[in-house]
Amino acid sequence: MSNVRFPVPLEREEPPGAGAVPAARRVVMAIVRGWGVPLSETALEELELCASEVIANALVHTGERCVVTVSWCSGRVRVEVADQGAEPRVKVCEEEATSGRGLLLVEALAQAWGWYPTQAGKVVWFEYPETTEAPCPTRGWGTAVVAATVRWFAVPASPS
Repeated sequence: MSNVRFPVPLEREEPPGAGAVPAARRVVMAIVRGWGVPLSETALEELELCASEVIANALVHTGERCVVTVSWCSGRVRVEVADQGAEPRVKVCEEEATSGRGLLLVEALAQAWGWYPTQAGKVVWFEYPETTEAPCPTRGWGTAVVAATVRWFAVPASPS
């Protein structure tokens, strides 16, 4: 696959909270689209929504930095979000609630999702299958994973 680009790891400072989510989501989608992953428009929209939800959970609930890793291999795209928070909870929300359904959406839309603990917190991940089968790209030295890591650092908000 000669048209596959391998982005270098990116680091960017963002204030904690929901304001950082759109920028992080755009980077994730630029990576997936830049790689030319064969996903339908519907799958791309769902992947974007899932990325938004998982990144928002990490930034809003911890108020700390998160690390977003996007990988593509063996017919699937995987997004992982590492943060310093505790075990994620899938909530049952009141009908009128305006938040709290993020992981329910991820559970409903992604092919697979889960989480695992780390020494500093946890990683929440989800996967999407390619719409069509394509060979997994390699970097030429035997690695069969394409990955990009974006580090989102929370910086203190300016005093008002």
